[in-house]
Amino acid sequence: YFEDMAAGVNGSPLQIFALVLFFAGMGFKISLVPFHLWTADTYQGAPTVVSSYLSVISKGAASFALMTILIKVFAPMVEHWQIMLYILTVASITIANLFAIRQTDLKRFMAYSSISQAGYIMLAVIGGAADGMSALVFYVLVYIFANLAVFGIIETLEHHTRSSVSRDDCNALYKTNPRLTLLMTLALFSLAGIPPFAGFFSKFFVFMSAFKAGFWVLVFIALLNTVISLYYYLLIVKAMYITPNENPIKTFNSSKYSRISFIVCLAGILLLGICSFVFEEIDK
Repeated sequence: YFEDMAAGVNGSPLQIFALVLFFAGMGFKISLVPFHLWTADTYQGAPTVVSSYLSVISKGAASFALMTILIKVFAPMVEHWQIMLYILTVASITIANLFAIRQTDLKRFMAYSSISQAGYIMLAVIGGAADGMSALVFYVLVYIFANLAVFGIIETLEHHTRSSVSRDDCNALYKTNPRLTLLMTLALFSLAGIPPFAGFFSKFFVFMSAFKAGFWVLVFIALLNTVISLYYYLLIVKAMYITPNENPIKTFNSSKYSRISFIVCLAGILLLGICSFVFEEIDK
């Protein structure tokens, strides 16, 4: 009963300690720095379908829970949790982006990408209010389509090669599997926030909610990190289109259900940003 709990919150030292413990638990669930250390190893070691589930469904649900409890229960302590969230957001986006550049295994790469994306999601949470909740819902929705597309392609490549997939394995992939390469490129561009894909609009809305709440410096830091994220996403694109490879992954046909899933993800990446009524309905 959130209202009853909020009535008893007064910012005492014990309640501040409770808030810290709550943040630690939710930060672990969402993979925020410094509670992120399990993420890369888990994503790499788990089956790809499990990794994809953790990266979108679990993270999205935890983000909703975090925002709901902060606003409904810890509202009297807003100054405390905004400072904490500010620090965690900057650390998550920056550290994850820097570590993502160093990754060669695609699943570890996507793990650090998801940590960075969690930081962007927190921009909507720290913005609070109705704008923040609308931006959060829309961001998670767009993130689901783009992230599942990438993990679906990784799963398809793993199934075909019978091994884990590294960035080098994607060298010259466009020559043998152009359609998978195109979908991967569009999904990565959406995650990077390049217009006109849906990821650009989702980032715009979370930036706008944080900016309206007065966190201008935080938005500026996030914008700078967007440039870094564009660089490491383009490393994958460069490998697929530019880096030569004498023995690229051979041409193969995806399963029927994989093709249907890819079409659904592609539609989400292309249409969610263009069809403005989606965000308008969420905003209502």
